[in-house]
Amino acid sequence: MIPLRSPEQAARPTAIALGSFDGLHRGHRRVIAAVVERAAAAQLVPTVVSFWPHPREVLYGEARLRLDLPAEKIHLLEPLGIEQLVLVPFTPELAALSPEQFVEQVLVHQLQAQLVAVGENFRFGARRSGDIHCLRELCVERGIELLVQPILSDSSGRLSSSRIRRALEGGQLQEAAALLDRPYRFGGRVVRGRGLGRELGWPTANLQVDGRKFLPQQGVYAAWVWLQGEQLPGQRLAAVMNLGPQPTVDPTAPSAVEVHLLGRRLDLEGAELLVEPVALLRQQQRFENLEALVAQIARDAATAEQLLGSASGVGVGQAPADEGGNSPQQQNP
Repeated sequence: MIPLRSPEQAARPTAIALGSFDGLHRGHRRVIAAVVERAAAAQLVPTVVSFWPHPREVLYGEARLRLDLPAEKIHLLEPLGIEQLVLVPFTPELAALSPEQFVEQVLVHQLQAQLVAVGENFRFGARRSGDIHCLRELCVERGIELLVQPILSDSSGRLSSSRIRRALEGGQLQEAAALLDRPYRFGGRVVRGRGLGRELGWPTANLQVDGRKFLPQQGVYAAWVWLQGEQLPGQRLAAVMNLGPQPTVDPTAPSAVEVHLLGRRLDLEGAELLVEPVALLRQQQRFENLEALVAQIARDAATAEQLLGSASGVGVGQAPADEGGNSPQQQNP
């Protein structure tokens, strides 16, 4: 796995793809490819440089959720030929640097950059005062080669992280996957819940997801799940997922991610799960009573099993064979 480094720890000299690259869509990958193609011949370390946290969080106090957290981005960058991900801490002091100071202190002094690639809409420096024309002048003065990649567009407009977010907010997972060129996924650790799902006959794994991760629209989804670690390594499991509050059971409860495996019962407490929502089945809704809720969950599970083509061999709603753990502690107690 490629390393995640601070500017002080970076291997140098570098060929840098500079930007946020949230979502790593085709436009981002074009910028990265330009660096990788040139780095080997020039004996430079192909590097992605981004900022953490998001500049708008520091400057305006806005919460900015990420399509890819740093640990996730490492896995996505490695197949592209990048050898290190460098996160520059975005602070008020960094934000106050002029374009010339940024190039001199960060690109030249800290990273020994000899080649830099950016998208044509790249802005930098105090109050975003620097553009690609400014960056080109500063790079020429310092002997740094600059590669500027054009913005990619399709029939619906330019490719952007904002478009991906809008697709996820609308539950349009296929559109998001097409823009990402890969399925949208997120991970989390299974934590102990109240056990109500088990009492209702539908035990769930309650996921604790990093609060900085961008999640899709609230609702009920058909999903694929992978267990991270030694238990069923690499095996894809069919599931139905609830993302959001519990309007029937506890309208005041905070939003949660609950996953029910179809046809499998596993002791999941403490496990790390990777989740790929595949299709939005329905919106969140409040039912008259628990019996109506349970009936709807059964319909959701049947629909999810049909959509996913689950080959578990166990009927939906039927108690499956236990696989690991003690029988009363299955999925999530």
